[in-house]
Amino acid sequence: MSSVLGKNLKVSVFGQSHSAAIGCCIDGLPAGEVIDRAELLEFMKRRAPGRHSYSTARTEDDLPEFLAGVLENEAGGLVTCGTPVMIVIRNKDCRPSDYMTFNDVPRPGHADYAAHMRYKGYQDVRGGGHFSGRLTAPLCAAGGICRQLLVRRGILVRAHIYSIGDIFDEPFHPVRIGTGGQETAVNGDFPVIDADKGSLMIKAIETCRQAGDSIGGIVECAVTGLPAGLGDPMFEGLENLIAGAVFGIPAVKGIEFGAGFAASRMKGSEHNDPFRMKDGKVATVTNNHGGILGGLSSGMPLLFRVAFKPTPSICQPQESVSYTGRCNTELSVTGRHDPCIVPRAVPVVEAVAAIVLLDLLN
Repeated sequence: MSSVLGKNLKVSVFGQSHSAAIGCCIDGLPAGEVIDRAELLEFMKRRAPGRHSYSTARTEDDLPEFLAGVLENEAGGLVTCGTPVMIVIRNKDCRPSDYMTFNDVPRPGHADYAAHMRYKGYQDVRGGGHFSGRLTAPLCAAGGICRQLLVRRGILVRAHIYSIGDIFDEPFHPVRIGTGGQETAVNGDFPVIDADKGSLMIKAIETCRQAGDSIGGIVECAVTGLPAGLGDPMFEGLENLIAGAVFGIPAVKGIEFGAGFAASRMKGSEHNDPFRMKDGKVATVTNNHGGILGGLSSGMPLLFRVAFKPTPSICQPQESVSYTGRCNTELSVTGRHDPCIVPRAVPVVEAVAAIVLLDLLN
């Protein structure tokens, strides 16, 4: 199993891209919490494949089936009963024949070769097996539930496409996140704040798709309503926990908090965020620290950005090797793949953040 582990909340993910089903087990959810099924389905739909030209043509319903851990209430809703919540999602639109070549010829940029060495050739190569982005569906199921529980505690998790290639969206305001129509924008079909930049991003993705290529980008995530003092110093800091969980998302190559790498080019007088009293509470005028100081939440909005590499499965000829032939060869990947995974990764980043934060609050 692959796990996002916490002290109070543990989420395990199982299955492969083309296995009969994928799913998750959520251990540690408080008893008596109502799960809004309709809201969860809408959240998962944001990640589901087959809805746009900029996503894979594979079509999956991504309907979560609750096998344990919940009971139906009188209104027909779901209520947690204190035991582990087990969810499965059936795989329906599978085409394993598209992937048989990769048993012998690994795809550049993919986990094929590393997995071949780790599992001695017994790994499931179909759709990437357990390394596939398909496994983010149950991750969204778990995170979507956690996100609902956080809202009831006054904590909002939201994200948007910050960039596709070299096209950048308007960033979240680091102090006044969600103002000026941003909340509506990030809940849209293509989650950007600046619709004009969104149109340019879609065109860039389409250009890559037509060329048999792919493109990467960045997702920006913000959390508001967090109390100050969550986390721990050093090895279990808030940054550590979020970063560790975020790197469980396939194709993630980097993460930065607040000013991030730009802080390395600033002076202390520029980067330090002055403290002020605001409405009877301590706040900072700016938010270069991204809501985390010394591994602990500061009470300011938590702000981080996640970099995603281009999808490694592309249609252009690429150099590879044959295991059996012990020789160099050329590979053109067939099958159904996203020319850009960033739009579908937005809710996944939200889901992972929600899991980490609910664990800290439990």
